[in-house]
Amino acid sequence: MMSELISRTRTAFESAFGAAPAIVVQAPGRVNLIGEHTDYNDGFVLPCAIDYRTVIAARERDDRTVRIIAADYAGAVDEFSLDQPLERVATPMWANYVRGVIDELLKRGLPLKGMDMAVSGDVPQGAGLSSSASLSVAVASLFATLPGLEQLSPIDLALIAQASENNFVGTQCGNMDQIISAAGIEGNALMIDCRSLQTQPVPIPAGAAIMILHSHVERGLVDSEYNTRRKQCEAAASHFGVKALRDVDLPLLEQRGGELDPVVLRRARHIVTENARVLAAADALGQGNLPRMGELMQASHVSMRDDFEITVPLIDQLVDIVKNVIGTAGGVRMTGGGFGGCVVALVPEALVAPVQAAVAEQYRGPKGQQSTIYVCRAAAGAGEVAA
Repeated sequence: MMSELISRTRTAFESAFGAAPAIVVQAPGRVNLIGEHTDYNDGFVLPCAIDYRTVIAARERDDRTVRIIAADYAGAVDEFSLDQPLERVATPMWANYVRGVIDELLKRGLPLKGMDMAVSGDVPQGAGLSSSASLSVAVASLFATLPGLEQLSPIDLALIAQASENNFVGTQCGNMDQIISAAGIEGNALMIDCRSLQTQPVPIPAGAAIMILHSHVERGLVDSEYNTRRKQCEAAASHFGVKALRDVDLPLLEQRGGELDPVVLRRARHIVTENARVLAAADALGQGNLPRMGELMQASHVSMRDDFEITVPLIDQLVDIVKNVIGTAGGVRMTGGGFGGCVVALVPEALVAPVQAAVAEQYRGPKGQQSTIYVCRAAAGAGEVAA
């Protein structure tokens, strides 16, 4: 799959610029196994990078011009100078993710050079699998190959990519998506402490498949509702006099939760219990205990549905269909920001086909579509690949 994507990106570069690229980099999308909306609460998450990626083929220029060809958008072009202030553009929107990363690198005084770039990817868009972070991290990884940028670690690149989305694109995302894209380890999920930025590899058990099932419910409310949830979490943390809900445990919440607005209490309860579930899930997955992982994923979904209120009926239905097939042998939950998007399931490989059959028979999206199903493996994070 990646070889085809690399070939397509190389071809686009050669067609646009009349020469072969000197460097090719990739950065993966991600799926979050458990730990939803905990990242911006300084908590814990357990995502893995997936084998769907953004690939950039590039060559340094002798001047200070950056020229980008988007192979997936009919060769759309963005061009600008590193010597001029970078500004957001109304169209094409993808250009802002590239400009934003370069803007952050320039702010840090790093020695950038002009670049010709062709970009292509196969991370499904609009599915909550973080195609935007994949693009941002790929751009950061490309420029990190320049002389004088060797000191940038994968976490540094992730934080640059996050800052670009926060400051330039205007998306107030946490740091999970960028960290897993930059620092993922093949065959492993990564437990991330979103406060300390420490990461711990957690092996995906042999014989377990990662299934991502797209509901085709468009995530139309996610930005406004995301910001509302974030403010509610901040209000709860402020009430308890702590920096973030990471610092509140369940006994404290149960003792003093009655002081909170009832809706804010439910939001806080999701975050507090979800953090505990992530820690338990890392232990269960590390021991290869899929039944226990399944229990935790189910509890996570119920919490997202009832306390955080970010699922929708078709997502709940999709989870139920998968759960009825896998029983206690694995786990399934909504993944991503909510209000549509995807469901993630961790299932024994022998149950992949039965799940696919049941979903094909029983599920239809808002326009009568079948679910699009991706069977993934845990992939390595961003880096250079053979040009």
